Amino acid sequence: MGCQMLWLLLALTVMTTASGRIEECDLGDLKGLMSFKGGIHGDTSGRLATWVGHSCCKWEGVVCNNASGRVTEIHLPGFISTDDFVFQSQMEGWLSPSITLLTSLQVLDLGGLVGLSGRIPPLIGHLQNLRKLYLYGNKLRGPIPEGIGKLSKLEQLHLHENKLSGFLPPTLGSLKNLNDLRLHSNRFTGSIPDSFTNLTNLMHLDLHSNSLTGRIPENIGELQLLKELDLSENYLSGGIPASVNNLTSISVMYLDSNHLEGDIPFPSNSGQMPMLGFLRLQNNQLGGTIPPNFGYLVSLQRVSLENNKLEGAIPSSLGGLEALTELYLRGNKLSGVIPKSIGQLSNLILLSISHNLIQGPLPDEMSALQNLQTLDLSFNLLNLTTLPTWLAELPSLSRLYLAGCGIKGQIPDLLRSTASPIQELDLSANHLSGGLPTWIGSLSQLYSLNLSRNYLISSIPDSVAGLQDLGVLDLHSNKITGSLDKVFKIGISFPDGSLTYVDLSDNSFTSGIEQIGVGPQQRTEYLNLSHNLLEGQLPTSVGELKAMKSLDLSYNKLGCSLVEAIANLSLLETLRLQRNNFTGTIPVDFLNLKSLKDLDLSDNLLVGEIPAGEPLSEFPRSSYTGNKGLCGKPLSPCKS
Repeated sequence: MGCQMLWLLLALTVMTTASGRIEECDLGDLKGLMSFKGGIHGDTSGRLATWVGHSCCKWEGVVCNNASGRVTEIHLPGFISTDDFVFQSQMEGWLSPSITLLTSLQVLDLGGLVGLSGRIPPLIGHLQNLRKLYLYGNKLRGPIPEGIGKLSKLEQLHLHENKLSGFLPPTLGSLKNLNDLRLHSNRFTGSIPDSFTNLTNLMHLDLHSNSLTGRIPENIGELQLLKELDLSENYLSGGIPASVNNLTSISVMYLDSNHLEGDIPFPSNSGQMPMLGFLRLQNNQLGGTIPPNFGYLVSLQRVSLENNKLEGAIPSSLGGLEALTELYLRGNKLSGVIPKSIGQLSNLILLSISHNLIQGPLPDEMSALQNLQTLDLSFNLLNLTTLPTWLAELPSLSRLYLAGCGIKGQIPDLLRSTASPIQELDLSANHLSGGLPTWIGSLSQLYSLNLSRNYLISSIPDSVAGLQDLGVLDLHSNKITGSLDKVFKIGISFPDGSLTYVDLSDNSFTSGIEQIGVGPQQRTEYLNLSHNLLEGQLPTSVGELKAMKSLDLSYNKLGCSLVEAIANLSLLETLRLQRNNFTGTIPVDFLNLKSLKDLDLSDNLLVGEIPAGEPLSEFPRSSYTGNKGLCGKPLSPCKS
């Protein structure tokens, strides 16, 4: 009774000016707004602090109709933009169902508030004037209410990046005025309702990153105004409907990372999908050949068909795609040779054909690819005994991947002076022999170097210290000898060094272990020196490798006690020291390695009790076996 009297008094306070303009809030609107505010217990923007009194039309984020005084818009987005800055605000709390009392609402923008929880109000269908509903970027749970189909005026529905679940209601197909539907990055299950094909005004449909199953609706082609379609990262199966050929306005189509199969059915004729510029079909189970009609997709700029089951030759018609900048074909069963017409792609920046059955030789016409920056031909049947000279003459090439291409002899000298500085070079899994050339140090812009799984011999030249930008070095599985100390001089011009990943395993290095952690090496996250002939004691400077996540020194001849400094590596997840000659006890400070997930100290000369507690006690017996003097959990109890 008391609450009813309160609202009656509020209603009696509604006043109008001489001009007829309503000064104070509609009773239902005021109740809905105050209920919303009551559900929020944190607002970093301070906007809700202005929500006091009864003149809600003056509150920040609230817009009213001047004639009726009804609230028509609520604008409380997480991102607040001014002329001077962009501010990410947050609201902590829950979405009050009473928001549906604001029956004149046309725009409800609560997007990107991060901390807004609760559910979409079951009575959302009462907001029949709503044109724009933005609830994205929050923590909303539960299903989309069936009643949402009553919002016949709705034009834009953004519910993405929440924790919404359940089936997509078929009633969404009743929203005939909808032009923008974004439901991605949620937990929706079930199939895409066939009723979605009734949304003939739709221009943007984004359902990616859910758990949707079933087939793509057969009549998807009815959405002839659709410009952007993203169904990627779901569990969709079956074939791609032939009706996609009718999507005459489509410019972006992402169907990747599903379980789609069958042939690629488009384009069937010239003139179809004339605006398609961005196409992703990768990570499916599509078969058959790349359609020769692909050449009709004259607007294509980026296309990815990688990781499917495509067979046959690369069609020469691809050479007619004048706008193409990126072409991804890796991970299929494509055969034959690279067509000469590829050389006509004057705008091509990236070409990836790795992990196929492509044969050589490479067409000389590829020398015309003046804008090509990245070329990946790895793991084909090319048998490039030697590299064509035009490779070094490409004026824009900076990333070259030729792993598993049958290259023989010494590291090709033509890479010594290329028209464009090489930043990433992968010649792994070839038949390279001889030593690392001294000129390798002159590749001053090199960031990644992979020469693993070859037959390289001799020692690492002093000149590698010139690779001051090198972040990734992989020389594993060769026959390199001598000291590895030169490696630890790479990138010393940076305060924390440049190397993040180093793999020198499966070689014959004998010395240099004392340089670990000496000088700027603080960026190194992965270091593998296993299966070498390293001797001596692990230095205490190893504790300086603050970013280290994986350290593997197994299968060497290292001795003396385990250094306590390893306990300083708080980010360490993998520590492998098995098959060495370490002695003494396991330092009790190793209990500080709280991130450790993989430990192997087996087959050393360690003694004493394994320090009790996590994480050391939680590893299996195999982490400690082969140390005759060790005891304690998980091994046998120590004798008193």
